[in-house]
Amino acid sequence: MTDRLILDGSAITDIPSLYEEINRVFMSSESWRLGHSLDALDDLLYGAYGALHGHDRMTVEWRDMETSRAALGAAATKAWLQQKLLQPGNFNTTLIQAQLRALEQGTGKTYFDIVLEIFAAHATVRLLPA
Repeated sequence: MTDRLILDGSAITDIPSLYEEINRVFMSSESWRLGHSLDALDDLLYGAYGALHGHDRMTVEWRDMETSRAALGAAATKAWLQQKLLQPGNFNTTLIQAQLRALEQGTGKTYFDIVLEIFAAHATVRLLPA
């Protein structure tokens, strides 16, 4: 069975709003919400709960993707990484500093890039830009 979900990219203006939109689309039938975490997004896409549960395949149409790309770009990613540096006991600061340098040099991955990689790692979820 193949179904389709629609993400509204115009609703994604920053990292927290990405998760609000993901929760709206994927978690509406659940009594709990996905946390603001890339690991949580990855877990969701395995399909054990939410809108993916019980489906062999799912197409996710990401409308207005360019708005999301801009909102989750270098500036948002830099702020996210800098926030992690404030918690050195929880995160690998050497790695984060390297990620910040790469981002500043224009070679680093943005939050948006990472989200796309997470979707791409799940063969049963097809992401369609729209």
